[in-house]
Parts: sequence; C-alpha cells; structure tokens
Amino acid sequence: MADKTKLSEAIKIFEEEKGISHELALKTIEDTMLAAYKKKFGSSDGVEVKFSDDENEVYLQVKKRIVDDVYDDAVEIDIDEAREKFGMTDCEIGDELLIDIDPQSFRYMDVQSAQQRMNQRSKAIKDDKIYSEFIDKVGEMIVGYCQREHNGNIFVDLGKTEGILPKRYQSPREVYHANDRIKAYVYEVKKDDNGLSIVLSRTHTEFVKKLFELEVPEIADKTIEIFKIVREPGYRVKMSVYTHRDDIDPVGACVGLRGARIQAVVREMEGEKIDVLKYDTDPTVYIKNALSPAEVQQVYILDEAKRQALAVVSDSQLSLAIGKQGLNVRLANRLVDWNIDVKTESQFQEMDIFETKKAVSDLFGENDDQVEEITKLSELPDIPERIVNLLAEHGIVEIETFISMSESKLLEIPGFTRDDFELVKSIIEENVEITDEDIEPLEEESESPEELDEEKEYYECPECGKPITEDMDHCPNCGVELSFEDDDEEVEEEDADSEE
Repeated sequence: MADKTKLSEAIKIFEEEKGISHELALKTIEDTMLAAYKKKFGSSDGVEVKFSDDENEVYLQVKKRIVDDVYDDAVEIDIDEAREKFGMTDCEIGDELLIDIDPQSFRYMDVQSAQQRMNQRSKAIKDDKIYSEFIDKVGEMIVGYCQREHNGNIFVDLGKTEGILPKRYQSPREVYHANDRIKAYVYEVKKDDNGLSIVLSRTHTEFVKKLFELEVPEIADKTIEIFKIVREPGYRVKMSVYTHRDDIDPVGACVGLRGARIQAVVREMEGEKIDVLKYDTDPTVYIKNALSPAEVQQVYILDEAKRQALAVVSDSQLSLAIGKQGLNVRLANRLVDWNIDVKTESQFQEMDIFETKKAVSDLFGENDDQVEEITKLSELPDIPERIVNLLAEHGIVEIETFISMSESKLLEIPGFTRDDFELVKSIIEENVEITDEDIEPLEEESESPEELDEEKEYYECPECGKPITEDMDHCPNCGVELSFEDDDEEVEEEDADSEE
C-alpha cells in the first residue's frame, strides 16, 4: 500500500503532465505495476491491481493455487506455507488463495523497467489523443509560434503538441525567429513507430485558398468559387474565380474595396504577387484573362486537340505577358492547361496565319506531322527505280502525265512491258486519289479522223466513241477492255439456230 498523500498527488501530477483522463491515469498505473510483477516473476497471470474506494490506496494481489509440491511459485503456493504463513488452517489442495504483494519487494531494475514501460504507454496514449484531435484538422489553417529551427526545418508550438514546417514547404521570402507567429496549412498528420508528426505548409495552393476564405466571405460561403490556383512560391500566384450570380463581380469581391482584401492576403504571403482573374468556358477568353496583367489583343486556337493557342499582344506588352524568366506565361499555361505562344503584332503578321497554319505549327516543332501530297512517280512507295528512270528518259515524271497517257502509247516505250504498266497502275491506285480532272488525255495522243490509217477498218469504242481497230485489246482513249468476235462465226451460229 502506498502513502496516501504521495499517491494522490502523483496521480494528479501524472494526469496534468500527460494531459490524459483520470481513468487512463489509473489504467496506466495498473499496467505499470503488472509490468513490474511480470519482470520479477516472469508472468502476471492471476494478478490484480485494485484501488481503494477513495483511490488513495492501491493494492497488488495475486491469486495462487494451493498445491502439495510447488512447480511455479508465480501461481502456486505450498499447502504448509498457506496454513502457517497465511493462517489457512482449513485449506485443501486445489483451493485458491488471494495474496497481497508488497510493491517494495520488487527489485530496483524491475521498477525501472516498469517506469519505462509506463512512460512509453503514457506517451502513446498522449499521441493517440493528439492524433485523433489533429487528424480532423488536415486541410485547415492553424496558428502557432516559432519554437526552434533545425536543418532548415521550423518547429512550431501548437499548444498541446509541436508541428514541423519543413524547409521545402517554406516560402523563399520568409525568415522566422523565435516566438514569431506562424499561420500555416495542416498538410499531413501521421503516426508511426517514431511517434506523432504534424506537417505544416505555407507553399501549397491550398494555403492560398484558405487565406482567401478567411478574407473573402463570398468564397467561404461558396457564393464565389475558386476554379484553379497555380503558384510559384515566393514569386507569383494566379487564381481563377467564377460565380453563378450575375449581380456579383467575382474578381472585384476578391480584391475588395481599394484592394483591402487582397492586400491582407499579400501581407500574409510576405509580398508575393497575386493575379485574380475570371474563369471563362471559352478558352480564348480564359487565355486572354490568364495572361493578365498584360493586355492581350487577340487569341487564336491553333490546334484544339493538342490545346495549342497563340496570343497576340502589342510590342509594349510582350515583356509583361511573358514575365520575368517566362514566369507569367508559364503560370498561365498551367492555369488554363493550354500551350500558349505569345507574339507581337508584327511577328503575327509575318506568320501569315490565315493563308497557312504551317508557319504557326513550325513554332511548336510539329513538322513531323506534315504530310505532303504525292505528285511524282519517284515518290510512290515500292515503285522500282528501273521503271522510274525509264519513264523519266521519255519525259514522264509526274503521276498526272502517266495517267493521262494511253496504255498503247506507254507500251511503245522500249523496255516498258505490260507487267510494268499494271504494276505502276496498281501502285498509283493504292496511294493516290484520282479525280476526273486528272484523267485528261494529252492532245498529242488523240488522233483526228484525218490522221487515221485508211487501210485499217475502224469501229467506235462502246465507252467513249473514239475510233478503235480489231488489233486493239484496250481503247487508247479511255482504257476500256475490248473484245472482237468473228463475223463468220456469228453467221454460222445464227444459221445453226435457224435450222434447229
């Protein structure tokens, strides 16, 4: 049994130091005494810790079974010892005896080990309590005071516990001293074997959002909504806002009367520049707004699928639109999720954008996607070099020239066979779209009636009406396949039919 004054005072001090409830304090003391007993006897089975009704006394009792021969003195007691030492004259083997244990009988090392266990448990209890409290604050703003700095990390006093503001989450504009007030965003709360860790941030875009929620009531009550925020910590912020109410100017509400609201946010961010602009579903308008504070004259969509656009500004606005080291246009790109190229009026006129998009596409290095129209025979895939050279020797270089000539005329070329003609014809059909305008026979290929050979008998082509002879298997003009039947055979077939 412990001293009443010391015990009651110890419990109170323990509760206050650890910030735990009375029940947890008693449970921790109980576990500590059990741990000391286990350290000495190897087991705490059957051991009970009890407090008096006024909680000024604590008892440690162990339940032991009466045996004739003791095998485990932690849970067993000899019958003779039970009768002589504890006055159990009428006890029998197998009975159970509840024995008081004097804590003073524990060895110093056992007590030390138990105290360490108690400290660990009390710390775990405290961490659990703080974790359950701060895990709900993730994503919220919190205020603390600079406690100390180590390796660039700032340790912040949050009252009940300590938070850490890592160097990577600090703005390059900011310098902290002991006891400086710090407003930060609760980025992460985690608990592991190393204990509890509350990670704070002043560089995340959510930090900017929370600052505006504190300064602009319309954002806090969702009358004005933030569409997107992009940021280069310490340098510039771009934030697009919108509202579904026609009677409210979302940008003006964020700026405030004479800039009072936005200046409060700027002061908290140590002078970091903030551009608040209006979100628009029209990408040309949105891009124009995103390049503020520069005044954009016009925005052209170059490739909607690839989200490429061109913004035209006056010469005086070019440096403002691009920003120092390209910061303004870079943030605008991230805000609208488009690839924006900025040009002056003179640069834009030189591009001649309305005649061709090729010059503009060259700005983005996309000439690989340009597909040139095939016009020459040598550009056709898989065409033998021999055929290309043979036709070129006779002035046939262009595809249009080839398809305008008749087969018979082409077959007059020495070394150019019918198989060559069929091969070139099939390659052209596979790779070139032929229109009626392309099929125009050359004037030198057509023969007038005056130039026809008088010794030959001529017929009309059933397709185009041009003169043909029996020795032709294709029309020299339209290329249709021809077939001539012997008149004598037709007469014989007609006579045979009449006899039948």
